[in-house]
Amino acid sequence: MKLKDLLIVIILMAITSLNAQEISDTSFGKGLINFVAKDSSFSVKFAPRFQVRSISSWNYDGNQYGSPEHNFIVRRARLKFDGFAYSPKLKYKIELGLSNRDISGANDFNRNTPRYILDAVIMWNFADNWELWAGQTKLPGNVERVVSSGNLQLINRSLLNSRFNIDRDLGIQLRHKSNLGGDFLMREKFAISQGEGRNVTEGNEGGLQYTARLEFLPFGAFKSKGDYSQSDLKREEKPKLMVGFTYNYNQNAVRERGFAGDYMIRTDGSIYETDQTTIFADAMFKYNGFSFMGEYAKRTAGDEIATEADGTTPTGDIVLTGNALNLQAGYLFKSNYEIAARFTTLDFENVTGALPTEQYTLGASRYIVGHKLKVQSDISYTTIDGNDDNIRFRLGFDIHF
Repeated sequence: MKLKDLLIVIILMAITSLNAQEISDTSFGKGLINFVAKDSSFSVKFAPRFQVRSISSWNYDGNQYGSPEHNFIVRRARLKFDGFAYSPKLKYKIELGLSNRDISGANDFNRNTPRYILDAVIMWNFADNWELWAGQTKLPGNVERVVSSGNLQLINRSLLNSRFNIDRDLGIQLRHKSNLGGDFLMREKFAISQGEGRNVTEGNEGGLQYTARLEFLPFGAFKSKGDYSQSDLKREEKPKLMVGFTYNYNQNAVRERGFAGDYMIRTDGSIYETDQTTIFADAMFKYNGFSFMGEYAKRTAGDEIATEADGTTPTGDIVLTGNALNLQAGYLFKSNYEIAARFTTLDFENVTGALPTEQYTLGASRYIVGHKLKVQSDISYTTIDGNDDNIRFRLGFDIHF
């Protein structure tokens, strides 16, 4: 059965089963379908969403900016299912991607098939303040990556995230939180995963990936998990701060960016392997409509230059090592209009051949129903190695049931 046929069947089954269920109160933004079984043995929330964008770009040719290039895309189109199974202590999440950007990346290691599955994970609260996660989902990396793409302050994430994040992987995670006194909270997150990104089915090349993250919230929890949602839509009445540190070690990584990029395949068919380490330091601050997010990332490798089996001849593949800084702030007016600005800098190791980059972004948003229904725009000015390079304007909307 084709995937689209299967999805239609799932939706029809959910709709026709409503008469036999206790239906929870729901409204726009709370799920298209949201119900609990009569015996409370499971729950299902179904929430489709999509993002549509217009992009205009002007490149600098050394003397002037050329004619603009225009593009219209469905950036994301997703089907999300979550709830609990058997007990409220055993939660699950399934998220499927349908847009070309969501499903691209077919290769020999996923049987050359579209990568429909984004998340397929269970989360078991097996003891007080302890959770065990198993399946495919986001690793506990930089805060910007873990924030849902539907909860962003600007049209898309920063260049730091696109070059250095550790994204989704298949494995297990152990999570814990504790109170250090008063409102001071600490959260610890640990993960062991396959190390090659999502939807890999053909074995595990190289070694495993190990991730550890610590988070400190000195002023207590944010409203509605606002530390993992950009913009201060809840207008925190008191200052709230989250500071996080992540260490990621990908043993014998076989791709140029650990979880992503090209597999570093030699001419004899074997794969070049090298250890990769990525660290993040980030913070999220919110108070009375003002929000700030800061991130620093750094990736190192045992040997960035991939070589043939003889150990000396370069294959042409190079691990993308270096560091990046991303600073972002915004203010939400009481009218639910927001202005935001971002500055991002990338500084790569010389061996990579990638040039240093700076990007300045200014954005404006109108939140109609929070992040669930919004219109956004931003304009970015990017320089590479200090030279004028590109101006880009984007306009888009999000709708999330």
